[in-house]
Amino acid sequence: MSRSSTNAKALAGQKRHRRQWLTFVRMCRYGINNFSRNAWLTIAATAVMTITLVIIFITVAAQNILSDTTDVIGRRLPRSIFLKPDTTKEQAQPIVDQLSSLANVESVAYSSSEENRAQFAVDNKTDQNTLNALTEASNRIPAKLSINLKDVNNTSQLISFVNDNETLKKYIDPIRKPTFMGDRRAPTETIASWTQFAQKLGIIASVVFVSISSLIIFNTIRMAIFNRKEEIQMMKLIGAEKSFIRGPFVVEAIVYGFIAAVLATVLGVAIMYSSSESLKSYGVPMQGTVDMMTMYIGFILLGMILLGALIGTISSLLATRRYLKL
Repeated sequence: MSRSSTNAKALAGQKRHRRQWLTFVRMCRYGINNFSRNAWLTIAATAVMTITLVIIFITVAAQNILSDTTDVIGRRLPRSIFLKPDTTKEQAQPIVDQLSSLANVESVAYSSSEENRAQFAVDNKTDQNTLNALTEASNRIPAKLSINLKDVNNTSQLISFVNDNETLKKYIDPIRKPTFMGDRRAPTETIASWTQFAQKLGIIASVVFVSISSLIIFNTIRMAIFNRKEEIQMMKLIGAEKSFIRGPFVVEAIVYGFIAAVLATVLGVAIMYSSSESLKSYGVPMQGTVDMMTMYIGFILLGMILLGALIGTISSLLATRRYLKL
């Protein structure tokens, strides 16, 4: 008896799983059929979602390019601590060692007063008045510590070091402030503020277009439900489950997202490749973003498909909620 009972339960379980699979296949088939019923609405919904996903793609790529650009420009900006002109390399070495131990410091280089004077003369070789001023005894060129940072927008450790380090206070030039303090700090802060503004603008644009895309898909599904209201009522009367009624509309919205994701990925990659050479000519560091996009194109496409499917699924679930409560 126990063995026959176990076999009966196993058979019932197999039938249940088979029935669930058939139900899922039917929902997918009905959803794909629904996709082609209203051509203009389908085109409109897919087009808006494609635009939305393209904007998200470009926004993410632009954020990466902007980050690389900020890093390049930030590294070009001098971050220097000026020492008294008679400071020797041996005297500056303890300061160099302590600076190098800071978490955000990548490298530190010392240059003497004579080296800086020679470099200053080379940089201003066309300005005779400046070259003449170099010969005056009062115009002494300080020694310098040139600092490269890992995070070019974070100078808090350097500022604390200048304010608190006792060894540095013995040799720091009292006349010239470090380039990352006081009025000379403005260029770094400007780059950081523009980076933050661009990031916020990209997020706002993405949210706006996601909202528009969701609204259009929501209305598209609502209209499809309205057109098949009697069919839905009939299905409810014969005992169809809510999930079976809702399923085709969810599948239909996911198809919108899938097609839009493929189109958006193709368009986004095409835009990036077509614009890369012209942007490189203006000094925009595009290569890192292009290389990363090429290497991870499969993951990018998968992410776009999942995002499109998520937008479609949420919109369709909201649209079907009202009618499934009748």
